Amino acid sequence: MSDWPDHFTRDMSCAPAEWQRLLERALAGHDWAAQGDAQVRIALAGGALTLHWAPGPARQIALLRLPTLHLHFAFDGVPPAERQAFMRHLDLHTHRGGG
Repeated sequence: MSDWPDHFTRDMSCAPAEWQRLLERALAGHDWAAQGDAQVRIALAGGALTLHWAPGPARQIALLRLPTLHLHFAFDGVPPAERQAFMRHLDLHTHRGGG
């Protein structure tokens, strides 16, 4: 996506503990604070991002069951270019898979 809106949701196939490990690595170098077990607030240029998540229904493909998380992103006062740069950085640290 070339322009990330202020608020959006996304689903990700991973368990909460796995997501938290991926997120901690992705947020290295950023000023951030956990707000409970399923929310973080990240300071970004000009504002902040509040990110929270909740488990979703498992996806099933044949006999394979994959956990899912519903992620909600809420940028506050973050310019579009900074949102795009942050999301590109986050995706590089959290996307998995082959190719």
